[in-house]
Amino acid sequence: MFSTINRVLFVSLACLFSLTARAQDISIELGESEVALNETFTIKVTVSGEKIRSYDQLPEISGFQKQGVSQSSSMNIVNGQMSSTNSIIQYYKPIRKGQFTLPNFTLSVNEKSVSSPGKTITVVDARASARNNRALDPFDDLFGGNNSEEPEYVEVEDDAFFSLSVDKEEVYVGEGFNVSLAFYMSESNQAPFNFHEPGKQLERIINEIKPGNAWEENFNITSIQPERVEFGGKQWTKYKVYEASFFPFNAGSVDFPSVGWEMIKYRIAKNPSFFGSNRLQDFKTFYSQPKSIQVNALPPHPLKNEVSVGNYRLRESFEQKEVQTGEGFTYDFTIIGEGNISSIRPPRLKQRQKLNTFDPNEQLQINRGRGKVTGMKEFGYFITLNEQEEVALKDHFEWIYFNPQLARYDTLIPQAIVQVTGESKINQAISSSRLGGLYDLIEVEDNKLLNQGYKYYFSALINGLLLLGVILLGFLMFKKK
Repeated sequence: MFSTINRVLFVSLACLFSLTARAQDISIELGESEVALNETFTIKVTVSGEKIRSYDQLPEISGFQKQGVSQSSSMNIVNGQMSSTNSIIQYYKPIRKGQFTLPNFTLSVNEKSVSSPGKTITVVDARASARNNRALDPFDDLFGGNNSEEPEYVEVEDDAFFSLSVDKEEVYVGEGFNVSLAFYMSESNQAPFNFHEPGKQLERIINEIKPGNAWEENFNITSIQPERVEFGGKQWTKYKVYEASFFPFNAGSVDFPSVGWEMIKYRIAKNPSFFGSNRLQDFKTFYSQPKSIQVNALPPHPLKNEVSVGNYRLRESFEQKEVQTGEGFTYDFTIIGEGNISSIRPPRLKQRQKLNTFDPNEQLQINRGRGKVTGMKEFGYFITLNEQEEVALKDHFEWIYFNPQLARYDTLIPQAIVQVTGESKINQAISSSRLGGLYDLIEVEDNKLLNQGYKYYFSALINGLLLLGVILLGFLMFKKK
């Protein structure tokens, strides 16, 4: 009979809890209004029916110090229907006695806003622990209800670090070097970690390390993936969070300061139990070592402020081509290789008037991967030739660059040859372009002479009229006297 009553009571309480949970999806529960110096104040956020996927940092409280966060979850099945709740609890340790105010605040939990009115908290002297004076609950022995002691959490020693790595210590102006930021954990590491707001942290870090005297090619890492690496005689798991290549604009140095990366590090319960949370959320910040890259000036050259720096080769759209005089054709001068592809300029043109060409169409492709920036830049020229001859394009195009591996300037020279056949079109080209030239100049100069003649006669007429007016005025004044 007693067992049956208890079951009914348990089911009734469970139903009541379930109804309350459904009515309030997200709730905030504040701790006691009075705490002792050796006790903790808590803020508990509970979500019903779903996991806690995201939440804002809980507020700071004047007179208290945050002591970490714990998580808990529970599930109930009543009449075949399941309900669940998930909670996070932020602990606050009093620093001194007095009366302190927790102002009203709003949190975003699972992208939903929930508010709390806050409260006044009084901190009193430390006091001895006291067991709750309540009636004996028949379920205490089963669920550990008689154990009012809070679990003790210990910090596990970790074997992890955060690093800023570069692939070169010294470069030339315009030469690229790779930078990556990653969190490393050894295989022997026993401390449990989790990432904490990596997007926000990365935005801050990029603002701190991004040099103002270099072009950045960001590799745009969108997800943090584990990677197995080995160094120092140990196996590590690497979590790369950022990677980019930089191309310095001027000589000197590119400096990267030490930056901090915060991870969630859990403390483990000293005496784990089946119910309740066996780990306590805390935070630890890891710091990278500063780095400096020496940037050397390019050797003397007339074009040293204009040339690209990298490892490049030339790809042409044809080797041999036959065309008729006056017939247009397309020639693609494509630069392929490793370097700052965006900054590549068109090749230099020699004997431009002979090729009858205009500014080229451009096509760009950039690849970022395996620690390098590679790609191609294509310059497409439309060309016409009007004389029967063999044209070697090496006499008309060249592209000068600096090769940092060889530490010298080099030139990409075309190998393509165009065989032009047919009657000369040079006269047609002259007549179709505007005879203009001398004839237009004669007409313009003739007009200039006419205009100058008219201008002379007009000026003489005006001067004569003014002189006549002065004479008449003088004559009238003399006659009046």
